[in-house]
Amino acid sequence: MTFNRATAIKEIEQPQKWDVLIIGGGATGLGIAVDAATRGYRTLLLEQSDLAKGTSSRSTKLVHGGVRYLAQGNIALVYEALHERGLLLKNAPHLVHDQQFIIPCFRWTTKLLYLLGLKFYDLLAGNSGFKKSVSLSAAQVATAIPGLATDNLMGGISYSDGQFDDARLAINLAQTAAHYGGVILNYMQVRSLTKSSNGLVDGVAAEDMETGKSYLLKAKTVINATGVFVDEILKMDQPQGKPLVRPSQGAHLVLDISFLQGDAALMIPKTKDGRVLFAVPWYGKLLVGTTDTPLNEHSLEPVPLATEIDFILNTAGQYLRKKPVKSDILSAFAGLRPLAAPGKSTHHTKEISRSHKLIVSDSGLITITGGKWTTYRKMAQDTIDRAIDLGKLAMVKCITDQVKIFGADGAEVLKLRNFIKTDPDFGEQLHPAASMTKGEVIYMIRHEMARTVEDVLARRNRTLFLNAAVAGELAPAVASILAKELNHDEEWLAEQLAEFNRLVQQYLLRCDEQ
Repeated sequence: MTFNRATAIKEIEQPQKWDVLIIGGGATGLGIAVDAATRGYRTLLLEQSDLAKGTSSRSTKLVHGGVRYLAQGNIALVYEALHERGLLLKNAPHLVHDQQFIIPCFRWTTKLLYLLGLKFYDLLAGNSGFKKSVSLSAAQVATAIPGLATDNLMGGISYSDGQFDDARLAINLAQTAAHYGGVILNYMQVRSLTKSSNGLVDGVAAEDMETGKSYLLKAKTVINATGVFVDEILKMDQPQGKPLVRPSQGAHLVLDISFLQGDAALMIPKTKDGRVLFAVPWYGKLLVGTTDTPLNEHSLEPVPLATEIDFILNTAGQYLRKKPVKSDILSAFAGLRPLAAPGKSTHHTKEISRSHKLIVSDSGLITITGGKWTTYRKMAQDTIDRAIDLGKLAMVKCITDQVKIFGADGAEVLKLRNFIKTDPDFGEQLHPAASMTKGEVIYMIRHEMARTVEDVLARRNRTLFLNAAVAGELAPAVASILAKELNHDEEWLAEQLAEFNRLVQQYLLRCDEQ
């Protein structure tokens, strides 16, 4: 199956019944699409916006077991996540790499405590391809992180976890699913569920957000994998049902790498209010976060709160020689974690489960929620296994622990390079401060299902997240290429630029001051 939107539209226009229909194109939904397609099921995934538009492009970019979950005694979750971390390193080496983290210690007792905890972390991880934890002297810590304030520093602990590009992994998962015959569609919103005469869900009614055309799509099993939006789909099935998730917001700030210096990341396991703080080098910048703020509402484009921004800046300033201020922020973004909390009311997200949960409604609708990026593959396996247990699908064994993610063999990089060589204009650099050529943008449109300026600059390329001002300067050139490739008029182009500029202002914290 070609990873192309026009081809996918033709597929859903054919009268057929899908084996698996997935609602939601984030990490979980895409993982399920890969799992189902690799088992040979006829698979369709529908996403209301762009792939990984929501939470799945707004993570801390870590593939990790979760050191803080170990401190909470959630050993089973950490063990599972560490196993999945190793599989991701093996199956997506082009996107996942070993990242050194250093915990600075200012008391010998805390150093001993963290060293013992991380040795247990190593033990749980086994031989998974990541370096083991080691004790560091104060001088070694200062050398590894030149930007660290060293007053009263007693030493530190070095350990390894995985780092990745979340949105790029999402795109590659979509391409993997398509490679195995799955059909993936962005900008296709599910408007309602359809049911058989006996009240069982047997499909969806969906609308193409680009054309307004409606589709009636039938399936043996329908899976709700919409993250913080799961309750909206559940209400289509049971209008009076209780909410299943409680969203928690995580804000991140991007700064110049000069605030940290070096290649090692900084990890503060316990801040004044009990939260964890990371400062991680990412694509030549410094990603700092995150917060854990319970919310009662959700949106596709959440905004960092003033309190979250202040918390990150103030906490980072306690550990860095150069104290960051608001004017240093290159980009600020927030994501919403879909924490599973059925029947629970809490103002402390540490009390809400990070484990994933599978729910089967009386109508047969399968809902998967909770979890995190690192465990997406296991979540997908559990979901399809449950559909098999329910008799909705024929028994086929899961093989995703052995499936290489699209791009892992390096062939895609070579394909892109050769594509750029086909036209002298394709090698044109679009901005001196961003590594992006005209040919790359055209490739994203033709081969990665990019439909808007945001699709290109936020998720296929990460400029919006790394330096929002530069993204704004790139937008006119990108919009022009999109308009030509997709045959859009001047009105569309103007709307795209206006919409993206509003987003840029938000990421620069220049609009609607908190």
